[in-house]
Amino acid sequence: MADWISFWDSDHPIYVNARHRDVHNGIVAAAIRSYVPHKDAIVLDYGCGEALHADRVAQATGRLILSDAGPNLLAKLDERFAGNEKIEVRSPEEVALLPDGSIDLVVLNSVAQYLTPQDTDALFTRFRKLLKPNGLLIVGDIVQPDVAMPAEVSALLRFAAQNGFLIAALIGLVRTAFSGYVKLRSQLSLTRYRESEMLAKLTLAGFKAARAPKNLGHDTLRMTFLARPA
Repeated sequence: MADWISFWDSDHPIYVNARHRDVHNGIVAAAIRSYVPHKDAIVLDYGCGEALHADRVAQATGRLILSDAGPNLLAKLDERFAGNEKIEVRSPEEVALLPDGSIDLVVLNSVAQYLTPQDTDALFTRFRKLLKPNGLLIVGDIVQPDVAMPAEVSALLRFAAQNGFLIAALIGLVRTAFSGYVKLRSQLSLTRYRESEMLAKLTLAGFKAARAPKNLGHDTLRMTFLARPA
């Protein structure tokens, strides 16, 4: 996990250009906003990454808490949203101190694949305590075991073609192939789940869960789950 945190906290090559970064973050922000239950909701985006358009989410909330394990990311988030009274930036250690039953919506998007199953279980248990009785946990971008790298590349290229950065994506794929991402992925791999496995984990943590009709991000080969306290 520490290696993955360092990678995502660095100037990594995953986004092929500014257009890719902007569109990706915009899609995720719009999806999260669509799940905000009411204008006074307290929302926690855990492992939020750059969260470029968190202000769009915050507009629909009473308070948005952004949390990430990367110190560089936290510093950038602090700087970017310093003037937004609805947005708080907190470390995972600070999130652990939040009172039980205080959160309406928790988002864990594109994080579980970088955690061990045991770490994911621990997070689910904590989120179950953090959520209000009628709260919602969204677990997004879950990678399935039978989806190979070529399928993920195809999904990226389709996304790039639809959003005007196909040439940059082709060049970016070459750059990524020689980056630390591929090395890390070969060494550590991604934690993958079948639909039934993720549902079982959420049930064990005290949730009533179901797979969402569509993924939170652009990759339709990945899964999103919606879970409420049972």
